Amino acid sequence: MWRLFFLFLFPITASAQLKRYEFTENKMGSPFRIVFYHSDSIKAISLPKECFLIVDSLNEIFSDYSLNSEVGRLTQLRPFQEQKISDELFSMIMYSKKIWTASHKSFDITIGAVTHLWRKAKAENRFPSEQEIKAAKELTGFENIILDPAKQTIAFKKAGIQLDFGGIVKGYAAQRVIDFLRIQRTPIALVDAGGDIVVGDPPPFTDGWKIAINIPESENELWDKRLQLKHCAVATSGDVYRFTIHEGKKYSHIIDPKTGYGITTQRNVTVIYGDGRKADWLATACSILTIKKAFALANREHAFLLIAYFKKEKLIVRKSKGFDHFFEKKQR
Repeated sequence: MWRLFFLFLFPITASAQLKRYEFTENKMGSPFRIVFYHSDSIKAISLPKECFLIVDSLNEIFSDYSLNSEVGRLTQLRPFQEQKISDELFSMIMYSKKIWTASHKSFDITIGAVTHLWRKAKAENRFPSEQEIKAAKELTGFENIILDPAKQTIAFKKAGIQLDFGGIVKGYAAQRVIDFLRIQRTPIALVDAGGDIVVGDPPPFTDGWKIAINIPESENELWDKRLQLKHCAVATSGDVYRFTIHEGKKYSHIIDPKTGYGITTQRNVTVIYGDGRKADWLATACSILTIKKAFALANREHAFLLIAYFKKEKLIVRKSKGFDHFFEKKQR
């Protein structure tokens, strides 16, 4: 999922020992940005290579763009053919199955056949037909997947079932990198996986990493308030960059598993939580659910949620109790 954050990083030079480092590479289809502070220049130069290797290893498992990834190879399975899978993939599938239930089936990694249909149609500059959507939807749902925890295997009841981890894997990758940096005694860090952001300790002499959010439906206009975060993750979803317009209606790249179509509610959803994986999938689920159900889900998951949208040209903002705590405090 494309996220809508603009990151404000101000150089801090007051510390004679710590120096700021920043590295960016294209990973998982988006710029993957790593920022950290370190006192050892030699160690600081070697750390990013190890971080990006972690991201590459996850992409080799979870990418649904490559037939050579572990997920890609599963598309070749015949109906009811068992396949033993890696610990990492099996664990993520089991976790995603719990999410599927908890989110009222709004977050669904089995939606791969539908997302691939939309990608193909967009590449061909056309809108999918109702018959195509219906056929793809029949290949979704955890009821069509057989998981055996004892043997750590997976099987599909139908041919053509595909998995799509796009709404969770970038937040997971960002969290994995932050965790790795902390183990490497580099706790002052920020990882931005194409907009899914996870932060550790704040930069020297600050109260947190300063992050700004787009106004709904705007590419460049930003909120007048900025988030100031530490030791948490933040994810925002919206359709300012990726969408399809058909017969005057705007369809987001975020697909509702129940309909098979991109959602048409044009709103920004921002989720703050202590873990990147959960913040990522919650942002997706809360974009699809009704506003009432989205806040109920966020509350159950102990996450903080902000939903912003325009109604009759007026900006409407709904926030979880406690969300204001994360905004930058005004200097007196």
